[in-house]
Amino acid sequence: MKPLLFNLTSDPAVCSRLAQLLPAQSGELELHRFPDGESYLRFHTECQDRDCLLFCNLYHPDEKLAPLLFAAATLRELGARRVLLISPYLGYMRQDTRFKPGECVSSRVFARLLSDHLDGLITVDPHLHRYASLNEIYSLKSVLVPAAPLIAHWINQQIRQPLLIGPDAESEQWVSEVAHLAGAPWQILHKERHGDYAVDVSLPDVERWRTHSPVLVDDIISSGRTMLETLHHLQDAGLPRATCIAVHGIFAGDAYHQLQTCADVVSTDCIPHPSNAIHIAEALAEASRHWLQN
Repeated sequence: MKPLLFNLTSDPAVCSRLAQLLPAQSGELELHRFPDGESYLRFHTECQDRDCLLFCNLYHPDEKLAPLLFAAATLRELGARRVLLISPYLGYMRQDTRFKPGECVSSRVFARLLSDHLDGLITVDPHLHRYASLNEIYSLKSVLVPAAPLIAHWINQQIRQPLLIGPDAESEQWVSEVAHLAGAPWQILHKERHGDYAVDVSLPDVERWRTHSPVLVDDIISSGRTMLETLHHLQDAGLPRATCIAVHGIFAGDAYHQLQTCADVVSTDCIPHPSNAIHIAEALAEASRHWLQN
């Protein structure tokens, strides 16, 4: 019997494509928010003894967490065989340690909440900085979808003679893998952050790459300040117009507009945005099939 796929008001195009590729039956879920902000849920599709997939993209997670937990708990009460969360973007991975006394290590709290209500999780390139894997904080069975092959394929199709550049040490794991798959040279810059919007980035070694097109790759573009600082250095060095690629394009405030003034901006459709050009549905479907078969 096909698994049931329910969409918790996330990215209908990606979810629809996912249902086709699995294949899965699209389940009917009624969602409503009362005037006081509380959530109402009702499943109209029989889920007894069936694998149930919840597609809920956890960017802006605070507004989505309560309906997600209610849905997962209800599916279990209704007899679902297993409940799998598919979330292209996994929130609350930034706070992975207690930087100052009294801080909440929200990544661990969030992981416990999801692990208590779900059997599995599929996500794309979670921000693993101080954690070696999600297994350190999640007790459910997770499958991670790498974006590097998708980005490398796009680069090979769209950019001649790319030079891949990572704006900081944290980006090295993505940049090096993409460069390896794309068969392109790469380098990592040094970043010193002085606040949310104040960033210094080291000048790249560009003399030997002047005929190459710079491609900046990072897992998350939020304020965009690191990318902007790097782009200004590349412009001053006389390199061609750059391309910025984000696995997760958050683009807070006017970040997207500012980046567009000096670079072409591309992202995966992990988070819906006009810059989406690299598509993840097929990779999510493959990971889902793998999870369902085990």
